[in-house]
Amino acid sequence: MNIIKIVFVLFFLSLLLPTESMAQDFVYKPINSSFGGDQYNYNWLLNSATQQNRIEDPNADSALNKDPLDDFQDNLNRQILNQLSSKLVNSIFGDNNQLETGSYNLGNYKVDISEDASGVTVNVSDITNGNFTNIVIPSY
Repeated sequence: MNIIKIVFVLFFLSLLLPTESMAQDFVYKPINSSFGGDQYNYNWLLNSATQQNRIEDPNADSALNKDPLDDFQDNLNRQILNQLSSKLVNSIFGDNNQLETGSYNLGNYKVDISEDASGVTVNVSDITNGNFTNIVIPSY
């Protein structure tokens, strides 16, 4: 029994003796490259976030469900405005193509062309939403 008491006391005393402790420094290194992390983590973080995104874009299928007639009308309006801008540029830089004064309805657009002493004025208004553009070409 004496030996057990001696071993117990020695064990308890060994716990009380100062010992050299080993530890390492804690170093924080962020993962995100925006906050100082490795720049090669960018693609991994972006792909991970994209895969976790459960919100669906409501406009994602709009290109597939677009009405061909609306697309045709938009294309026609773009071509009309392109032709009008070409004529305006040609009239400014001296080609023989002259704009005829008057009022024209071109698809969704109403074009008013007038000429006075100050030059040529072109008013283009969108009938559907009320937007308009006023172009003044001064005469020299």
